[in-house]
Amino acid sequence: QVQLVESGGGLVQPGGPLRLSCAASGTIFSITAMGWYRQAPGKQREWVASITAGGSTNYRDAVKGRFTISSDNAKSTVYLQMNSLKPEDTAVYYCISVGQDRYWGQGTQVTVSS
Repeated sequence: QVQLVESGGGLVQPGGPLRLSCAASGTIFSITAMGWYRQAPGKQREWVASITAGGSTNYRDAVKGRFTISSDNAKSTVYLQMNSLKPEDTAVYYCISVGQDRYWGQGTQVTVSS
C-alpha cells in the first residue's frame, strides 16, 4: 500500500503563491505516476496536474502557466507550486498515486480570498 500525506494548504490573497507537498511512503516502487486533483464546494473532483515516473507533466487548461508540478524522488515527495492564484482555485486539493492501485491523500484546503 501507499500512504500519501499532503501539506501546504492555507489562505492566500488573489494573485499570491502557495506550494503544496505530498509525501509518499509504503510501496512507492509500484508508483508509475502521481498527481493532484481538487474539489470545490458543490462540484465534482477534477484533475489538476500529473507527473509520471519519467518526469513527464500534464496540466488542465485552467492552470497552465500558473501551476507547476514537480517531484523529488530522493524525498518521495511531489509538489504543486501554484502562482497567480484566483478565487476559483479555492478547493480541497488531493494528492493521488497511480500504480497497481490508486491511492489518495486526505486533502488539504486552499482558500483564495481577500
